[in-house]
Amino acid sequence: MDTAPSRPSRRRVLVVVITLVVGATVNGWALRIPAGDPMFYPATALLATVWLVGAFASGPIRVGREPYRRHRPVVSSVLTAAALAVLFCLGALVVARIEPLRESVDALLDHATVGNLPLVAALTAVNGIAEECFHRGAVFSATAHLRPILVTTLVYAAVTATAGIPLLVLAAVILGVVTAVQRRATGGVLGPAITHVTWSMVMLFALGPILDAARG
Repeated sequence: MDTAPSRPSRRRVLVVVITLVVGATVNGWALRIPAGDPMFYPATALLATVWLVGAFASGPIRVGREPYRRHRPVVSSVLTAAALAVLFCLGALVVARIEPLRESVDALLDHATVGNLPLVAALTAVNGIAEECFHRGAVFSATAHLRPILVTTLVYAAVTATAGIPLLVLAAVILGVVTAVQRRATGGVLGPAITHVTWSMVMLFALGPILDAARG
């Protein structure tokens, strides 16, 4: 659990701001690269590197534990991810029937179907961990004296918006709130990272078939 919030160091704030500017720029570039373009892989690897370097350069990043227990938040995080996945899969049934929304999701999922699926999965997992280390680690700590759940969610959604995919922004808001609450409850980034990666893997492998079935 976090102790009483205190004002962050100038170094943490400066590193967080610089990383946000660089990360948002790289995010907007990487996620707009067409499916099948080999540049997508180094671009997303660069994005993960930016978040990780920014997170650890800003200061200590806590791992966290279950509230009032000594255990790491593994099982609860997987269950949280499962609940989120069910919610998004149900939402996919609606999205499949709305052409403009479906097209943007299809374009994103094409990176898995057209490109190298194992590599896309690996990069997706690494980026999920990197995003949590930065957003629910560095940014959360930098805004702990404000309203970190609200601020980190808004910042995460704003960065995601640079990709130009409206549904991805909605997903960022929902995921951002859930993982920020986990961060506050556990005091670290392990729970949010497990939830993020588990949810991402379900979306990567299940969302496409669900959309295809709903269209049929």
